[in-house]
Amino acid sequence: MFAKDSGLLQGTVELLVLKTLSWGPMHGYGIASWIESATGDVLRVEEGSLYPALYRMAKKGWIRGEWGVSENNRRAKFYHLTPEGERQFREQTSGWQRLADAVNAAIGATRAPSWAR
Repeated sequence: MFAKDSGLLQGTVELLVLKTLSWGPMHGYGIASWIESATGDVLRVEEGSLYPALYRMAKKGWIRGEWGVSENNRRAKFYHLTPEGERQFREQTSGWQRLADAVNAAIGATRAPSWAR
């Protein structure tokens, strides 16, 4: 549903990457695959969004990449959370939950505002 030009917020991609890496180290393709699978194929993070996000997150000190060998015997960069990344994950998860609750309350409202009557 959400592709390259969908307007998916940068922070949302970062939060999903942090969640993915909370399970353990993973390479870029694995991160993108997990997000797609975990969201029931609703969200697809394209390379043009994923790798700039990984670069930004590494620059902020949230993740660190190390070269290794993937499950199909290819050289790949594996990313893992730093202690700061773990802190950011907790903080951003809390913020996301507050935002989601507020949006759900608004779209689930059953009483029209006074000006709409």
